[in-house]
Amino acid sequence: MSEELNLVRDLALILIASGVFTILSKVLKQPLILGYIVAGFLVGPHMGLFPNVTDTQSVQQWSDIGIIFLLFGLGLEFSFRKLLKVGSAALITAGLNCVGMFMMGLVTGGILGWKLMEGIFLGGMLSMSSTTIIIKAYSDLGLSNKPYAPLVFGILVVEDLIAVLLMVLLSTIAVSNQFSGGAMVLAIAKLVFFLILWFLVGIYLLPTLLRRFRDYLSDEILLLVSLGLCFTMVALASSLGFSSSLGAFVMGSILSETMEGERIEKLTCHIKDLFGAIFFVSVGMMVNPAVIGQYWLPILVLVFVVMVGIFAFSLTGSLLSGKGLSTSTHVAMSLPQLGEFSFIIAGLGASLGVLRDFIYPVIIAVSVITTFTTPYMIKAAGPMENFFRKHLPAGILAKVDHDDVEGSSSRAAQSEWRKLMKAYILRVVLYSVLVIAVVTTCHLILPGLLEGLLPGVGKTVRGLIEAGVTLLAMSPFLYGLAISGGSIKHSAAALVKENRSNGWRILALAILRILIALAFCIPVIVVNVELSGWAILGIIGLLLLVFMVVRVYFHRFSGLESRFFENLNQKEIQASRERPVSTSVNRKLAAYDMRTESFKLSSDSIWAGKQLKDIPIRSSSGVNVVKIQRGHHGILVPAGKEFVYPGDTLVAVGTRDQLDRFTELMGTTLAPDEREQLFKLECFVLGDDSPLCGKMLRETNLRDAGCMVVGVLRGEEMISNPSPELRFQSGDGVWMAGEADSLKWFN
Repeated sequence: MSEELNLVRDLALILIASGVFTILSKVLKQPLILGYIVAGFLVGPHMGLFPNVTDTQSVQQWSDIGIIFLLFGLGLEFSFRKLLKVGSAALITAGLNCVGMFMMGLVTGGILGWKLMEGIFLGGMLSMSSTTIIIKAYSDLGLSNKPYAPLVFGILVVEDLIAVLLMVLLSTIAVSNQFSGGAMVLAIAKLVFFLILWFLVGIYLLPTLLRRFRDYLSDEILLLVSLGLCFTMVALASSLGFSSSLGAFVMGSILSETMEGERIEKLTCHIKDLFGAIFFVSVGMMVNPAVIGQYWLPILVLVFVVMVGIFAFSLTGSLLSGKGLSTSTHVAMSLPQLGEFSFIIAGLGASLGVLRDFIYPVIIAVSVITTFTTPYMIKAAGPMENFFRKHLPAGILAKVDHDDVEGSSSRAAQSEWRKLMKAYILRVVLYSVLVIAVVTTCHLILPGLLEGLLPGVGKTVRGLIEAGVTLLAMSPFLYGLAISGGSIKHSAAALVKENRSNGWRILALAILRILIALAFCIPVIVVNVELSGWAILGIIGLLLLVFMVVRVYFHRFSGLESRFFENLNQKEIQASRERPVSTSVNRKLAAYDMRTESFKLSSDSIWAGKQLKDIPIRSSSGVNVVKIQRGHHGILVPAGKEFVYPGDTLVAVGTRDQLDRFTELMGTTLAPDEREQLFKLECFVLGDDSPLCGKMLRETNLRDAGCMVVGVLRGEEMISNPSPELRFQSGDGVWMAGEADSLKWFN
């Protein structure tokens, strides 16, 4: 059989085995990744029960393409704006978790007798939880709307970004075969520089081009263009010494900021699934039963390190960031497992020849075991929290048992100085990267170009011309670096208005930016022009002249900055244009802490056996009971005549404080979420054509449709538990709980 037919046979075998075992995974309610790994294990070279894959080298190449598509898809789901919104809690928790587990991996590798380089890679492999597995587990268990879910997802976003950066650093260490501090700093600086440069150029160019040719971008053309851009960035990243995965992730994250981001994600999702399946099957093919049997002790040790280490560091990080015991416990119980990045890092180490052959299947075995335990760990978060509450001293509980809820009030009270410094640092970093890029490009291109165009001109004159052209190319960005604008100007004006003495500090910051701009100019002149006695005065005069010219003509370049921020914020701008009322109201709604929780009624509750109408739920706590789950029978949007009995699970909607008061009133405890996935809590903004506008709540008969209104935002006022006489108005933000199919009617 020819090589082409061998590859077709192998692909047929891989895809059929994947289909069979992913179906079994679905039936057994396990993550699909496990099905892929089992399929790869059974059709791999180490098992003789089934036909084996023969052309493992070609499959490995397809697997490498699978990694590219996985990272490209991850980038499309990623958003730099989303990263800025996850808050300090996600950054602190993810950072502490990654650093702590990296050190534990390094130490554990030494204890197991592994080489230093293997210990370094082991630390990287143990640092990352699985985004795919956790999101799937939360979806299956109906936990995506829980109050701690946004923090978990935010931590995963940060860890994914750290993983991409870690892959680059580990590659650098492996190639140089040493752990040099100077080389590491240089590699990090190079990586950060190119990441910022790619992001700036990509956000400036790609959204503009896609918007201009939007009428011509059919699904077929958009798919070709997006994949072409992905592989172009992969090739560029590889040529600069970075991993192909980094290039794919960067291009995906840039495209995610465009108006076509969601459309591209839908078009490429099936390709990502196909090649991703091949990648995970190739991972399973690396599993060698003989190796696992031989190294069972290191596997158990690593499983223990992962389960205990990630739990401890995640719990500590969440508590230190200001989250309460309940949220921190659920976060810590969700993260202890190894995922797809562990496979990728292990494969990277194997391909670079710094890991021995047995390490790859050992890591896979650890990942499989911890993946199996993930759903059970998540379900055990409630009992673990109760354990902490019973056994921790009262003094410690008083310190950690709180929650720092970020709302509009905290954002409104944020210091103007903090806003100014954030904008200040961002402007300095972004414009500095652009200036360095311009200087580097001119230094690489201009000497050869001038020598070819002006062969008879002396070196000094060519140096002056090169310096002048470089300074002229730098000038728009130097001006943007040195002169205040945007949020800096707004915050500075507010601070001076508040206290005139703030003007001196703001002036000092402005002078510092001008000095930074001059610092970029001086090397350009010094490198190209031999200094004389009057050189210092000449440099100062030339720089002042440059700034005067730039100040006059900069208005021609000011569109660069405005175009960049317009492209960066185009989704929000488009939404505010199409739905101005909805956008405004939804911003306000983001500050309100509406959530659902499930509670189990204890046998000694004084309200057991009573009707809902006889229990002062609304008057005492302010919550709404939207469902009663009794065994396999669920009562959605129960009426006042319904009874509650010991063992019932009550699904309640309210703010965090209201739900706490409900717990004290009813004598309930937090229960595993037994809600049907069809049940949701959503907010809708009423337009002029809404069927609810002009009607009183009692006239809507929403209960008959399986829905309940639990709150209404009108202007700046939040009306909890609105009265039946409330009349809906256009622009109202309505919180509604009920069946998903019923809620679709209000979209």
